[in-house]
Amino acid sequence: MEPILLYDTTLRDGTQGENISFTAKEKIQIAKRLDDFGIHYIEGGWPGSNPRDIQFFDLAQKTTFKHARITAFGSTRKARIAASEDLNLRALLQSNTPAVTIFGKTWNLHVEKVIKTTLEENLAMIFESVEFLKNNDREVIYDAEHFFDGYKDNPDYAMQTLMAAVDAGAQFIVLCDTNGGTLPSEIESIMNAVRTSFGDKYNTTADALPFKFGIHTHNDSGLAVATSIAAVECGAVMVQGTINGYGERCGNADLTSIIPILYFKMNRPCVSSENMTKLKKLSRFVSETANMIPLNSRPFVGKSAFAHKGGVHVNAIMKISRAYEHMEPALVGNKRRVLVSDLSGKSNVEFKAKELGVELGANGIGSREIVTEIKRMEQEGYQFEAAEGSLKILLEKFSGQFRPLFELKSFRVHIEKDAERPCSAHATIKISVDDKEEITAAEGDGPVSALDNALRKALYKFYPEIENMRLIDYKVRVIDGRAGTAAKVRVLIESRDQDNIWSTIGVSEDIIAASWQALADSVQYKLSMAHHKK
Repeated sequence: MEPILLYDTTLRDGTQGENISFTAKEKIQIAKRLDDFGIHYIEGGWPGSNPRDIQFFDLAQKTTFKHARITAFGSTRKARIAASEDLNLRALLQSNTPAVTIFGKTWNLHVEKVIKTTLEENLAMIFESVEFLKNNDREVIYDAEHFFDGYKDNPDYAMQTLMAAVDAGAQFIVLCDTNGGTLPSEIESIMNAVRTSFGDKYNTTADALPFKFGIHTHNDSGLAVATSIAAVECGAVMVQGTINGYGERCGNADLTSIIPILYFKMNRPCVSSENMTKLKKLSRFVSETANMIPLNSRPFVGKSAFAHKGGVHVNAIMKISRAYEHMEPALVGNKRRVLVSDLSGKSNVEFKAKELGVELGANGIGSREIVTEIKRMEQEGYQFEAAEGSLKILLEKFSGQFRPLFELKSFRVHIEKDAERPCSAHATIKISVDDKEEITAAEGDGPVSALDNALRKALYKFYPEIENMRLIDYKVRVIDGRAGTAAKVRVLIESRDQDNIWSTIGVSEDIIAASWQALADSVQYKLSMAHHKK
């Protein structure tokens, strides 16, 4: 079978997602990671639309890419303007990329009601734009915007737009489900009809056409991955999408799902097996650069993708993993996780202890006793399935293996509010490391932020590796509101460094005390990981 070409548009379509933005330098960093992973085409942006994308293409010309073809994106010429005079097309050429992707209007609704021109002029816009780029020695990828909606409304005209691009020399015709409302079955029937029409035009089989088909789908119906796969099954050899599915509205087709489906489920080669193991790290790198919290439930690469909670499930996977897993997590750089909660049995605790590197039973306390204690603590408000960092420390304490890398002597948090100014927080902390004491103070946006800053400031002289750790999420929940201000609160803190994300928990009637428990566990966990590596 013909290899599938992966076309990544994270740097353009992905940035149209809410709260997602990259600087030009960040876009270069992501492009280099995509190239290292084996992506074939990397769409860098729209050079005719903003200075940042122009800067990206300037930087890209000075960067060596070993695998990918950097691609500039833009639209067909404007109505009633010569292609050679269109500023957008000239900007595409000035980007000096080997490949160019342009989109054109396929849906007569858009032609007549949105850009307000004639159907004939739109065909000329498509033909002349593709021809202009081809005459300037560019590989041309034509994105047929709103193709499936256009085909359903006016199939004859939708086909004429594709034929205009093909007649002008486009190497790829990418059919776009821009509104994200097309069903997989509709993708299949329409693509088969399109391929038949082109086969008739060229008097050849659909597999011998002088161009290739691609697919570009959006996720407004939650079907972007499914519709992309359906298109591949109907002959598409280029799949466009974004890492983590970032994109406008509900996002684009998620390449972190599509790539392993192609590789492992469909036996369609797209990247090497070695690079497949980098998939989770690629997903995390993009989310970190975008400053977006990774989605735990994301298939293949999410933290929960291979997580098991029920005792029956855990007992089974300890015997044979494929009993409850569709593939080996390591193939995509992920790992199996077992969650420990009040639903846990001995199997959960034993598996989790082994996973976390904690040996049970050495001090006479076995998994049965630990399960009982965990269930008691969960009754009090703890949730260890959401706090594996705290769970590791707890198991080490139960088994007599916990060795604190710092000890708290005292802390003081001061909060001040003036009538005309917002609240300010100041924390002073005293800790000891190997009998050496350190006292520091720091400010923060709130009491927990100030305490976190003061703790890390105090620890830095002993453990410089603390510098690359930061908090990324802080959640507080009242466990039983009927007790009013005396109710217990649960604090969950999520932290990360360049390689890992971990969660810790604290429970107390005092929100600061609960926050300190979670914060201290988080730092202890980070330091123990770094200490273990040494």
